Amino acid sequence: MEEKRAIGRIAYETPGVIVVCDTQEKIVVKVNNVSPKGMGIVLQENVPGILDKDIIIVADTLIMYAVIKRLEKREDGQYDVGIEAKSFSPEVLQYLFEHIG
Repeated sequence: MEEKRAIGRIAYETPGVIVVCDTQEKIVVKVNNVSPKGMGIVLQENVPGILDKDIIIVADTLIMYAVIKRLEKREDGQYDVGIEAKSFSPEVLQYLFEHIG
């Protein structure tokens, strides 16, 4: 696969959960790597309509607000997902504070 990232990532393998912001859908994922600007994620199956969606991902000790930029099917049937981090807006932070706990 061609490298598409400008900032290098480090290996960081951990389970994670994506929450799609507009639908509140929760998707269990496996995180492979991280950088300050994104993560490499693996989905077990295709989730229609998530490309270009705003998400919040929780992975072990990290929480990131991001947009899904890439979804590619692998030979093993799983999907590689590329996300790009976004700055937290006051509305997103307010949502997190109201719904965590």
